[in-house]
Amino acid sequence: MSYWLLKTEPAECSIEDLAAQPTKVVVWEGVRNYQARNFLRQMHEGDEVLVYHSSCKLIGVAGTARISRTVYPDPAQFDPESPYFDPKSSLDLPRWDAVDVVFVQKFSQLLPLDEIKACPALVDLALVKKGNRLSVMPVSANEWSSILELTN
Repeated sequence: MSYWLLKTEPAECSIEDLAAQPTKVVVWEGVRNYQARNFLRQMHEGDEVLVYHSSCKLIGVAGTARISRTVYPDPAQFDPESPYFDPKSSLDLPRWDAVDVVFVQKFSQLLPLDEIKACPALVDLALVKKGNRLSVMPVSANEWSSILELTN
C-alpha cells in the first residue's frame, strides 16, 4: 500500500463534500500537471490519501480518503463545458487521468500547515518543501503515521 496527499480547494471539493456523497465515491478529476498526473498513474486501489484543503482561509489536512478505482482517462478532458476540457486530448490518446476516491474520515479539527511544518518528523514531506505546488504527491509511511499522530 502507498500513501498520498491530494490538494483540493474546499469550494470545489472539501472533505465535507466527500463525506456527503451518497456512495461516498468521488471522481478526482482536473489534474493538469504532468508530474501530478504521473503520480495518479502510480496509485493502486486501497492506497490511503490525506485530503488537504488549499487556497482557502483554513489551510491544512482535513481528513483521509482511499483510492477506490485506479487510474482511467479523466472524463472532464473531453467535455467542452468543463473547465478541465483539453481540446488537444482525444479518446484515442487521452492526456489526463483521474482516480476515484472514497471518504474515510474527517478529522475533528483541521491540521494546519504551520503545525505540519513545525513537526521534525515531517521535514522531508514534499508539501513543506519550498516551491512545491503539486496537487498530488506521495507521502511516506512514516510521514503518514506522523500526520495521524498530530491529529489525535
